[in-house]
Amino acid sequence: MSTIGSRLREERDKLGMNQTDFAKLGGQSRGSQAYYERDERSPDARYLSTLSRLEVDVLYVLTGRRTPDIGDITNDEIELIKLYRSAPLAVKAAVLAALTAGSNASNSIHVSGQGNRVAGNNFHENKK
Repeated sequence: MSTIGSRLREERDKLGMNQTDFAKLGGQSRGSQAYYERDERSPDARYLSTLSRLEVDVLYVLTGRRTPDIGDITNDEIELIKLYRSAPLAVKAAVLAALTAGSNASNSIHVSGQGNRVAGNNFHENKK
């Protein structure tokens, strides 16, 4: 099982840096970096915040999950995601169909989730 220290070292190695240089970027000493990588101490928020500006995936260091690379996202896009996540399955399918119409996107649309409700109506309410 990977640890915060091992993931921190992995991020350092990804940048091709030694402990001394990497630690300096975060305002720490090589000794502190070594403690972090051996899981003898935990890095503080200021150190991790500084590293996040240097293309270190801090979410990955802390949790083991990679941060999705989606670039800059606007408030409109955040709102769209929130609305999409709360939408019924049929609405999600319609949204994806509309967004991919006329594009080079995949010919098949896959929507996952549960429920057959759209705009307060059940798809099956008129079926016998």
